[in-house]
Amino acid sequence: MDWLETLVVVVHVVIAVALVGLVLIQQGKGADAGAAFGGGASQTVFGSQGSGSFLTRMTTLLAIVFFVTSFSLAVFAKQRAEVAGQAGIPVVQESSKTPADTSAAEDGAAAPSETGNGEPELPELE
Repeated sequence: MDWLETLVVVVHVVIAVALVGLVLIQQGKGADAGAAFGGGASQTVFGSQGSGSFLTRMTTLLAIVFFVTSFSLAVFAKQRAEVAGQAGIPVVQESSKTPADTSAAEDGAAAPSETGNGEPELPELE
């Protein structure tokens, strides 16, 4: 199972880099205005109809694979969290008390950093 997770992570990273590259290669909607002034005549690498349909299909395919790998990585993480919970690893629980409050409650006295009204003593700012 560990090798499958590694494979999915590698595919996920490669797809992410390829997706960024494909998005950067594509022309925006405003690129048609530049073609009116002679800027688009030299960009015929993908044929006379342009690169729209090929790059759009490839971007869609890579985006679908990216979402599938993202979802599968989330499932892997959930499974690892469940295994860690069953193995007896302690779970950290948040409490509203600070460590000073808990020591004061155990000793029955006020914490040394607090004044009589319960506010902490802070140094004066100049």
